[in-house]
Amino acid sequence: MQKIREVLRLHFEHGCSQRQIAAATGVSKGSIGELVRRAAGQRLTWEQASQLDDVDLERRLYPSTREGVPRARFPIDFEWALHERKRPGVTLLQLWLEYCEAATSDPEGRPPLQYSQFCNHYNDHRRKLDVTMRQTHRAGEKAFIDYSGTKLRYFDVELREHVEVELFVAVLGASNYTYVEISRSQKVADFCASTVRALEYFGGAPQILVPDQLRSAVKGPDRLDPELNPLYAELGKHYGVAIIPARPRKPRDKAKVENAVLVVQRWIVAVLRNRNFTSFDALALAVGELCERLNDRPFRKLAGCRRSLYESLDKPALSPLPRTRFEIADWKKGRVNIDYHVEYDHRVYSVPHGLVGQQVDIRATTTIVEVFVAGRRVASHRRNYGPWGTAKTEDGHRPKSHRDYGKWPPSRLISWPRRSAPTLRPSSRRSWRPGRTRSRATARAWR
Repeated sequence: MQKIREVLRLHFEHGCSQRQIAAATGVSKGSIGELVRRAAGQRLTWEQASQLDDVDLERRLYPSTREGVPRARFPIDFEWALHERKRPGVTLLQLWLEYCEAATSDPEGRPPLQYSQFCNHYNDHRRKLDVTMRQTHRAGEKAFIDYSGTKLRYFDVELREHVEVELFVAVLGASNYTYVEISRSQKVADFCASTVRALEYFGGAPQILVPDQLRSAVKGPDRLDPELNPLYAELGKHYGVAIIPARPRKPRDKAKVENAVLVVQRWIVAVLRNRNFTSFDALALAVGELCERLNDRPFRKLAGCRRSLYESLDKPALSPLPRTRFEIADWKKGRVNIDYHVEYDHRVYSVPHGLVGQQVDIRATTTIVEVFVAGRRVASHRRNYGPWGTAKTEDGHRPKSHRDYGKWPPSRLISWPRRSAPTLRPSSRRSWRPGRTRSRATARAWR
């Protein structure tokens, strides 16, 4: 259309020949002649043409191609469409049907768009929004988890030095509702504890957790099928969520939390940059207050704030949390010793004697120690907090001969050699004296 305007301007305003216009615009002389004839047939001057927009100018020059153009269509409420599209089970077809129903009450009588046109307009509008809105996340579907690369720190008065802490960030996909806390490390126990507190802050569990492939979440990075850390996998089972780590070097898999980390760095880290803290708890309190303020900040391009969207979208769709809180457990591998015990935290625990020499998985909490073989629990003991080297032994784990030995009372130890004296070697008969059984360690005395 720009070249058409230039042809008309050069012809009507400057009186240029077709050859000159063709050289200036690159339009063929035949096309120039056709444009001039159409403008003359419509009695269209350059002054009139310059005042028309592209649609009206096209209608004047090519009236036959504009025949049958439909009336203005009923407009789409894109804010409503984007909001409703995030709800579980809502499709574009459902939105189009509701849009058509709303069009029936239009006072101007404008007809609705066809379904394909509705989808095109919706997708075009969605692409115009900033990058955080390019992915549509269902309400209650996903929570994204990551750590900030920029750390905070406080001054430890006792150590007389600055201590750096990690910044844990979790965000719900549909509402951008964000949870932020400081953590002493990225170790698996701290990572799981932060995840538990995030779910409690959200007031429910989403369908999917999307963490980065850090060592606390997976045993090793893998693009297709990363193996989850056992403790983190157990957390997922406890809360009934699927854990799908983002692929390595694929930031779009977790674009929500990547953007949330940037927002946290701007509205929390930057705000606290000149403040001094003398304890972990004081810093944690300040971060919590700024997190609440962040969730109450109004959006720039959408109505409401993170909290209002959370209340209307994510909160109703989250699954309720279990009655019992997830207990952080420590997992380690071990091997069954020849005395059918395994060692954990400098204490030993029995397992069935048939497992001697086998490798096992040990799960320990503050109250219980469990032993697993190929995912099957084979032993369970109350946690032993006694002196180092002490044992927790279940009688059923012993071989029969060991159980029988433990049942011999001192009287049997005394009577047995008397009955067996004729069969004993002379040296054995000389070494045994009944008085030795008065020792506190009767069995040792008998040996």
